[in-house]
Order: sequence, then C-alpha cells, then structure tokens
Amino acid sequence: MTKLLAPALAVFALATSSIALDTAASAKGCIRGAVAGGVAGHYAHHHAIAGAAAGCVIAHHHYKQKAKAAAAQPAR
Repeated sequence: MTKLLAPALAVFALATSSIALDTAASAKGCIRGAVAGGVAGHYAHHHAIAGAAAGCVIAHHHYKQKAKAAAAQPAR
C-alpha cells in the first residue's frame, strides 16, 4: 500500500502546485503535460521521469502550435 501512496502523493503535490505555476507563458502546457506523462510513465514500468520529460515537451509543442494558429487567424 505504501508503495503506491508515495507516488500518488507526489503527483498530487505536483498537480496542485501546477495551478500556481501554470501562468508562465514560456512554459505553457509543460506542467500539465509533465504531470500526465509522469503518471503514464510510472505505470509503464516505472519510467516516471522520462514520461514527465516527454509529456512536457509534447504539451509545450501542442500549445505553441495552438498559439501560432490563433495568431494566424484574421481578427474579426
């Protein structure tokens, strides 16, 4: 039981702290992606660090593309 409790508490702490840190424009999506990737990596043979890093990169790229598409649309 305690093997599962410690990672769950760490993920909860990271997720709740991401609410305060999510306002940085340069890291948009990174915190959210890192939390999701860390959880997925943890369940995929204990690769939480690699999952968090990949999640950060993927989510940051997604939000960067989304911002670029929004800027390319003409103003109404």
